[in-house]
Amino acid sequence: MVFEAGLAASSASWARVQPLVTSFVSSVSYDRAGLGWSSPRTSPPSLAQMLEDVHGVVAWAGGGEPVVLVGHSFGALLLLAFTRHHPELVAGLVLVDPVSLSTWSDCSSADQHRLQVGVQLSRRGAWLAEFGIVRAALALLLSGSQPFARLIGRRAAGRAATTLERLTGEVGKLPKELWPVIAAHWSRPHNFRAMADTLEALPAYANSADHILLPTELPVAILSASSATEDELRERYGWLTGLLKTEHTILPETGHWLHLERPVEVAAAVRWCVEQSQLSKSSYASD
Repeated sequence: MVFEAGLAASSASWARVQPLVTSFVSSVSYDRAGLGWSSPRTSPPSLAQMLEDVHGVVAWAGGGEPVVLVGHSFGALLLLAFTRHHPELVAGLVLVDPVSLSTWSDCSSADQHRLQVGVQLSRRGAWLAEFGIVRAALALLLSGSQPFARLIGRRAAGRAATTLERLTGEVGKLPKELWPVIAAHWSRPHNFRAMADTLEALPAYANSADHILLPTELPVAILSASSATEDELRERYGWLTGLLKTEHTILPETGHWLHLERPVEVAAAVRWCVEQSQLSKSSYASD
């Protein structure tokens, strides 16, 4: 089984889920190029290159056999696109609050503006990381020195200070022993550059993955946050239409990073998908 992280996240984002699945399946999580401990990209990212990386990980993890794939947010987009190109390598899908393909493939002017603001803040974050300001602010925030850290962030980063505070909020949901690791990731400028590049290309990525047609027999589980919009939920139910083995759970009182908030429920969805994929395999074998 392979875990795929969200847009600007690393393998560490699965730290609360991955240990829960070890009793029934072997699993792999990794850092996409430019994120986490991976090396910086030498060229702007492309969907084709990302899918090639996914293919390498899946082929290694499964030894040529199909595997269950678990993706959060933008990671779910990648896995949907990968399934479209390589259905023979996918035994099942677990999509954790997946990004909306329809919304981002046909961006409104307001969404385009949101993306551009995100790109600008990410590039400013890279500049701040170059000068050690991100490292200092995150260290203070994670140690509990909230007012002083916010003062540093706002003086140095302006609007980007809210990005630092949001990062810290998500880091705080991870096991405490991982806080220094995540802070170290975001103290490296190339993580911010990778986030900026991906945000900038998100509409093109979503357009490439849109209009998906999943194999009828493929087990697919979707977990949605209670903060998901009606349009997002409608789109997700549409993906499941016509499939024979599906599960869609809306977890109450959860936000977008629900795998950090409700890891047990995410692990349960993984177990269901693994069991369904094994039943399918047994059925094919008996035929």
